Amino acid sequence: MKFVHFDKSIKKLDYVHLSKYFFAFSIALMVIGVVFLSVFGLNYSVDFQSGSNVDINITKPMTKDEITPILEKLDIAHGTTINEGEQRISIRFNEVLSEDQDSVLKQEISKLDPNAAFEINTVDTDMARELAHNAIKSVLFACLGIIIYVSIRFEWRFAVAAVASLLHDAILVIAVFSIFQLEVDLTFIVAVLTIIGYSINDTIVIFDRIRENMRFAKLKTDEDLKELVDHSIAQTIMRSLYTALTVFIAAFFLFLLGGESIKMFSLAMSIGLLFGAYSSIFIASPLWYLLKIGKKKKPAKAA
Repeated sequence: MKFVHFDKSIKKLDYVHLSKYFFAFSIALMVIGVVFLSVFGLNYSVDFQSGSNVDINITKPMTKDEITPILEKLDIAHGTTINEGEQRISIRFNEVLSEDQDSVLKQEISKLDPNAAFEINTVDTDMARELAHNAIKSVLFACLGIIIYVSIRFEWRFAVAAVASLLHDAILVIAVFSIFQLEVDLTFIVAVLTIIGYSINDTIVIFDRIRENMRFAKLKTDEDLKELVDHSIAQTIMRSLYTALTVFIAAFFLFLLGGESIKMFSLAMSIGLLFGAYSSIFIASPLWYLLKIGKKKKPAKAA
């Protein structure tokens, strides 16, 4: 059997040895995130809770101070969020507007800007609940599909490590949105699924290199396997970082320069890409190593 002589010129960290610190750091972040999520919850947009969202395309400058008195006159200012833009204003109501309120709101806004165009979206309670359930199902089905594919393509330990890494990324992104009470809408779910796709791609690249190196290496001890995992990560780390950095730059500038409708999507992507690159390198492969040596340490069954 051919043995792979590791190239000593490749500088690498002892990723497996340092994994206990990475695991402790990630667990601490997830615990903090879960606590905030339990206490404060998520700031759901109108997509996930009953209410009305009014988008107004304006042709004249209009400020929040000009709109607030109109809402107070209609007795609907409580629980209302106003987002200002250069040519667009979005007003979110926590309650569904009646036809009379719609009519009066349009009349009052038209006094400020006769050429204003309105778009009113309403979500009832049942529809909001169904959207939330479908969003959770989509993430669970994605993880299930990844488990099945990776188990067939590689082995079940790779699948468990990959899904644990993906859930780590999703939980941390959700935690950040909970801590800072950022708005969660349908584009946020799209961002989480996209993050899962990028993260599993980076993880599979490292796993494939581990499997390839295992084909030719003579592994006699756990230390040999540890060295192989560290070397495999070192061989692929720059590729993973370059890929994540390229997409991160695009997503970050979309957040800075893009429209209001994609800001939360771009922000979730930027955060998720950082967590995804981190988990692919420092969480998934060391976790597979622990699962692999854990099998070896189980006592043999009596004949």
